[in-house]
Amino acid sequence: MRKLYFLLPGTDNKFACGGLWAELKTLNLAQQICSAEVVTYRQREPGKLFLDDVLQQKNLTDVIFVISWGFDIAKLAAKLQQYNVVYHAHSAGYKFSLPGNIPIITVSRNTMGYWGQKSPNSLIYYLPNQISNEFQNLHLERDIDVLVQARKSSAYLMKSLIPELEKKCQVFVANSFIEDLPGLFNRAKIYLYDSAEYWAQQRVTEGFGLQPMEALACGCQVFSSINGGLSDYLDPGFNCYKIAAYSREFDMHRILKVLESPVNTTLSEDFFAEYRYENIIKRLQVILTELNEFFDHKIQHPQNIPDLNNLRLIKLTANNIYSKIRKKYFSK
Repeated sequence: MRKLYFLLPGTDNKFACGGLWAELKTLNLAQQICSAEVVTYRQREPGKLFLDDVLQQKNLTDVIFVISWGFDIAKLAAKLQQYNVVYHAHSAGYKFSLPGNIPIITVSRNTMGYWGQKSPNSLIYYLPNQISNEFQNLHLERDIDVLVQARKSSAYLMKSLIPELEKKCQVFVANSFIEDLPGLFNRAKIYLYDSAEYWAQQRVTEGFGLQPMEALACGCQVFSSINGGLSDYLDPGFNCYKIAAYSREFDMHRILKVLESPVNTTLSEDFFAEYRYENIIKRLQVILTELNEFFDHKIQHPQNIPDLNNLRLIKLTANNIYSKIRKKYFSK
């Protein structure tokens, strides 16, 4: 198999976010199958390759560049157009298109559907983010009624709902890095997550939404928004509750009702199997095998299916309009 170079702007605290951790976790998974390492491109880091240096090498046909940082994808795709490139897509909605010679690996079915429409001539795969085995229900006494993390939470959640909940129950607001997140989830009865407002401001989608799933795995009852990748696995009324539903009073009523209920339903491990290591490593093996076959084929065969770009859409629309006019006025 070809070597994988995972391109990241950097890996220090300046770039710390869920996307970075998810990409590094995918790198670790890939290293179980083939040779793979990080290559930075915005800043040089000790012990890591730098993209401009790598591109000075003469033969890179045995390398696949994995690009993932949404706002940098258009520039990276253009810079690497003569090489083997794969886009590891988290969020969707960035204002760029990709040619059919760049395969796409998506972390959610929501994002897969987006690229299935936007880039129909590309190879497209689904590889969900991994839920580590440390996220599981330890069946401990839960001393936190409601847990919420301030980052990505809506103004409604932080300024309206939480202050009212604090008058009725024990609320814990996490506003800094949590060292033991599984432990915190095992202390909480309910976890609140409302990211729709945050991602609307970013003008891209929630790529996967890892923490509501981690909370579910630890036995929390989850009240969440259902935007973007969250819609892959959240099912209001069956495995979660929809937050910010109609009125604050209605949210309060439902949250307090769950707290008063003696039943604490835990999802079976079968629900999480799709996102655990065993399934994801098998999927990654299949995907990497097919990608290597594709790049072998690409060496000998040019692309001959036209991309669905703006120019082609204009031509198709013009042809449709012309056909309708011709049928209406000249077919008699």
